[in-house]
Order: sequence, then C-alpha cells, then structure tokens
Amino acid sequence: MSLNGNKIICIICARGGSKGLPKKNLRILAGEALIERPIKHALQSKYIDDVIITTDSPEIADLAEKAGAKVPFIRPDNLAEDLTTTEATLQHALLTYEKKVGFKFDICVFLTATDIFRNPDWIDEAIMKLDSNQDLESVFVGYKTHKNFWEQQEDGSWKRLRNWMSIYSSRQVRRNIVREDTGLACASKAFLWREGRRIGDRVEVILTDDDFTSIDIHHEDDLMLAEAAIAIRKK
Repeated sequence: MSLNGNKIICIICARGGSKGLPKKNLRILAGEALIERPIKHALQSKYIDDVIITTDSPEIADLAEKAGAKVPFIRPDNLAEDLTTTEATLQHALLTYEKKVGFKFDICVFLTATDIFRNPDWIDEAIMKLDSNQDLESVFVGYKTHKNFWEQQEDGSWKRLRNWMSIYSSRQVRRNIVREDTGLACASKAFLWREGRRIGDRVEVILTDDDFTSIDIHHEDDLMLAEAAIAIRKK
C-alpha cells in the first residue's frame, strides 16, 4: 500500500439521520447498501492504507465494519446535524484518528455513498497525480459540460456566468466548464483537511463526460433513477 512513502487515508462520511431519504446510507441499490459501494471501491485502491467511516449511527458502523472499513469512533451528535458541513466532519475525523494512531497522514481521499457512478480507477489516478506534482493541493473528478449557466444578481436580473457563453456554436468546438464532483473521487493534501478545507486552490481535474455521474442519491426518486441507470448499463 501507500505511494512513495505517503500515508494515505480514505474517509467516508455517512450520517444516520438523513431527511430526504430516511436511512439513506443503508438503502439497497443493486443488491448492496449504499455505504458498501465506496468502501468496496476504496479497498480496491493500491495505495490507500486505511479506510474509515465517520458516522453517528451504530447500524451504519456495524455494516461498514462488515464491509471491511474501520469505524474507530462514533461521530458526536453536534457533527451529525442537518447543517453540519462536510469540511467540519472530515476535519474532526482526520484529527481524531491521527491522535488515535499516533501519526499523521499525507494524503486524504474523500468518497461519498451517494455518488454511485464512480470509476474506481479514478481513486488511484487522483492519488498518483497528487503525488507526482508537489505543487498540487487537490485532484478531483469533474463533469465537463458545454451548457450555459446564468446567475441571478442582487437586483433580481440575470447575467451569464461567463461572457463567452453569449457565443453559441457547435457543442463539439465550443468551450466548456467543469462541475466539481469530489464525491466521485477526491485526493487532497492532508494539511487542508486539518485546516477545515476539503480542496485547495491548486488543483487538477480528472475529466468525465458521463451523464450518469450527475445522479446523486438524496431522495426516493434518485434511488429509482439510479436503479434504472444501472439496468441500462448492464444491457
């Protein structure tokens, strides 16, 4: 495991009290609970040393351990509220685990259970890109889109996000922008997480144009859509 002496940890956040889809992380999709999918992908990595779950739910903790992850602590209630940020959760998990094991990690990997159309190879690709370029702070997956975007101004009017979006041309030749999809795969230097930041400013993006990566499960309809999409991919 590891890469060039780096200590690498993957932390997966799995709160028990989801509102939009109750017990979301335990819901079954294609024969496995949502929480099992990122654990399986992380365990396939050639470089990750520890895969841990941060959760407030004993039920999720039990299933995660059976799937091969570590659950070294139960997340405190004040970090499992509706408005708790992912950054605060990751910071707490990293600092708590580092204190427990007595050493610091160099690279942190972030995956979610709700972004399911992940190519597991993206995980090691992100780690390798981060390791090979010391100027980088983060590497993550991003969805490339040629769509135009508008932003509402304080006065209620609407403005194009970029001026070049006013020039309409063929999708094959026009510029694109990228949607940040860290839940699919993200590797960051560990100091960022200790500071309470998920990604840095000096980044590289692993590009994908797979429309199915837009499926992010937070409601019952999302789960049904994911089931249908998986069926399509099997054809």
